[in-house]
Amino acid sequence: MSYLNFLRNERKNADIPNLFDIIPSMEKRELRIVFMGTPEFAEFTLRRLVDDGYNIIGVVTMPDKPIGRHGSVLQSSPVKKYAVEQGIPVLQPEKLKDPLFIEQLMALRADLQIVVAFRMLPEVVWSMPRLGTFNLHGSLLPQYRGAAPINWAIINGDKETGVTTFFLKHEIDTGDIIHQERIPILPTDNAGTMHDKLMELGADLTVKTLEDIIADNVKPIPQSQIPASELRPAPKIFKETCRIDWNQPTARVNDFIRGLSPYSAAWTVLRSADGTGQDFKIYAAEPVAGAPIQKPGTIECDGRKSLIVSTADGAIRLLDVQLAGKKRMDICAFLCGCTISGCSFF
Repeated sequence: MSYLNFLRNERKNADIPNLFDIIPSMEKRELRIVFMGTPEFAEFTLRRLVDDGYNIIGVVTMPDKPIGRHGSVLQSSPVKKYAVEQGIPVLQPEKLKDPLFIEQLMALRADLQIVVAFRMLPEVVWSMPRLGTFNLHGSLLPQYRGAAPINWAIINGDKETGVTTFFLKHEIDTGDIIHQERIPILPTDNAGTMHDKLMELGADLTVKTLEDIIADNVKPIPQSQIPASELRPAPKIFKETCRIDWNQPTARVNDFIRGLSPYSAAWTVLRSADGTGQDFKIYAAEPVAGAPIQKPGTIECDGRKSLIVSTADGAIRLLDVQLAGKKRMDICAFLCGCTISGCSFF
């Protein structure tokens, strides 16, 4: 059964008024789409949809964010900035169940809603359009449900990731899958490079999903039908999540650094000989082949261009770092201006 026929049956069973019973075929310029998203990842897809001639009749994004020392300046999201440039109406609700927002959203008379990097939607919102609401997620669902799928796939040492489109339902990131696209995670990738790769791949997949919805060529697959020996979550990342455990093997430490670079950045504490410590961020590193086993966190440094840290089974060479209160810099620049004799990491 196609998705449109499934919708027809569902709406009949729910005794929804007749205007929903028949879902006609249409061209992409006739399809009324509301787009929901906030960051650059979402803005890229929105821009692609507009460039491809889709009829985006409204955008929903986060309220403007106060910035500056006193919070007196409001910063718009990337999605809002682009929507305003294109003359697309923008809604910025504080609460997604606000009656005024619901009324404004209903007034747009969307046929379909697309969600990319946004908040969890209440049912009154995601069930509103006659063709439903689909989400673009930065993982191969059902793996890495949650807020930080790109980071966690790299942290866990995965060799492959991808993007998924799926129809929304009650539980977050559990809806029936429409399409997936896979991509390798290279040893040189970090969260930043994978973000950009998946951003482009996700825009392509969103267009493909739209084309198939318009053509009534969608056959959603329940996530329960996808084999998975162990489901890995992708919870939100906080500062304490990012602290390096030097008692881990070298490969785990390296993946951890890659998975958090450039944001939020893996960190440790640089402890000086007198016992005081400073936060120390690490953005890039590389395993050291054949390194002797020493106490994890031990530093070997030539004072000029090499800083090596011991792990549980070897060592890792730091390449790109930032000491608290200083600028981010490559290791040579850092060692030119900082003496770390007698220091260690913990």
